[in-house]
Amino acid sequence: QRSYGVHQKKQNHLSLCSKLCYAFGGAPYQITGTALGFFLQIYLLDVAQLDPTYASIILFLGRVWDAITDPTVGFLVSRSRWTKIGRMMPWILISTPFAVLTYILIWYDPPFEKGKVIWYLIFYCLFQSMQTCFHVPYSALTMFISSDQKERDSATAYRMMIEVLGTVLGTAIQGQIVGGTSSCIMEPDVLNNTTLLKTSKRAYLIASGVISFIYVLCAAILFFGVKEQKESGRKKTELLTFTQGLRAVMSHGPYVRLVLGFLFTSLAFMLLEGNFALFITYALGHRKDYQNILLVIMISGTVTIPCWQMFLVRFGKKKAVYYGISWAVPFMILIISVKSNLIISYVVSVAAGVSVAAAFLLPWSMLPDVVDDFKVKNPNVHGYEALFYSFYVFFLKFASGLSLGVSTLSLKFAGYKTGECSQPEAVSLTLKVLVSPIPVVLIAVGLLILRTYPIDMERRKVNREQLLKIHIMSAFMYKTSS
Repeated sequence: QRSYGVHQKKQNHLSLCSKLCYAFGGAPYQITGTALGFFLQIYLLDVAQLDPTYASIILFLGRVWDAITDPTVGFLVSRSRWTKIGRMMPWILISTPFAVLTYILIWYDPPFEKGKVIWYLIFYCLFQSMQTCFHVPYSALTMFISSDQKERDSATAYRMMIEVLGTVLGTAIQGQIVGGTSSCIMEPDVLNNTTLLKTSKRAYLIASGVISFIYVLCAAILFFGVKEQKESGRKKTELLTFTQGLRAVMSHGPYVRLVLGFLFTSLAFMLLEGNFALFITYALGHRKDYQNILLVIMISGTVTIPCWQMFLVRFGKKKAVYYGISWAVPFMILIISVKSNLIISYVVSVAAGVSVAAAFLLPWSMLPDVVDDFKVKNPNVHGYEALFYSFYVFFLKFASGLSLGVSTLSLKFAGYKTGECSQPEAVSLTLKVLVSPIPVVLIAVGLLILRTYPIDMERRKVNREQLLKIHIMSAFMYKTSS
């Protein structure tokens, strides 16, 4: 057992280069997701100049479709056969060019008015489908780069740091390119609104091209820099059906509690993300600074990722959840409690970035622990890893679509005026509610649920020992049978 453990430790050791190449694979999802999350709503309303009702339909249905595709792709990935380049890599390789094409077309304003809503809805849904075909197998790849918990945790920390850096790039590229343009027809220096609108459309299209190039580059680094490991000694068993997989995943108590807890906390940050650009512009009046404030949030998150990784290693992941997620609450309250002040807005942005880092890192760091726990309790069940990740993402995306749809409809009822530089007081009040009181309540509910999450540092240690025994037994039985 000792010699096998030493052999496994050497086999599962990941070099710094491998961890970084793996981490870069997470950037495309975050770069595109951040650009869409922060800017798609304001693009549809102020640049494409769609009615808020139609914009809410696009955002909601696009996210709902995206949510539906996650368990579907997860099921298909779980039934995929091993190829020369792995089981997850073919999905990543094939989906990339289609994802890039559909992403660019989201930001292309078609030269017709009738059918414009259908255009945005179709390409938004198509992009989400292609992105899912990339991200679900990439997330599950965590379980196939190493079977060692510490190596996976370390790789996940690198991944989260690169992902938050991806959000910085998404915010910076999109914000800085389109931030210099404005479709506001009441600016004193605007002489020709038609020309200005064309400039804004061109800026969004250029930004999408730059982001698409980075998407392809990161996918290439992942493909050429990471070797997917085949499970050694894996028994040839019948693959799970969709119903069996759903039942197996959703009956595992720790997974259900983890998903529900992060569902509420993530929904809080989604509401903040989806409405923050509008909040800064119309409620705080920082029209010319909103892209820089968003950038500060993401930079703060990138810098603090290593700090949260050290914190969770020393004090455990559950404590990191409590401190990391709740850190943003007082600053959410502060931003709507004081009179609009640019300095305070930047301070709040720095503080919010600290919680954003925790919200990024912890769910993906804790999911492998749940999969290991399931494996210990169900050693004869195989081919389920992608299901855990896909169902988790399913719930998050469904909630995200709901939050975006409700947010945009709320603005519609508050009297939001498309393309205007100033909005009614009711719009300002609605935005304040969407970025502070509601997220605070959602965070409180999520943290209460996460208190019941049972996998602590001691249970992780026991699971690691049990998994080593299972690997030894599986390897012995495999060699005996062959």
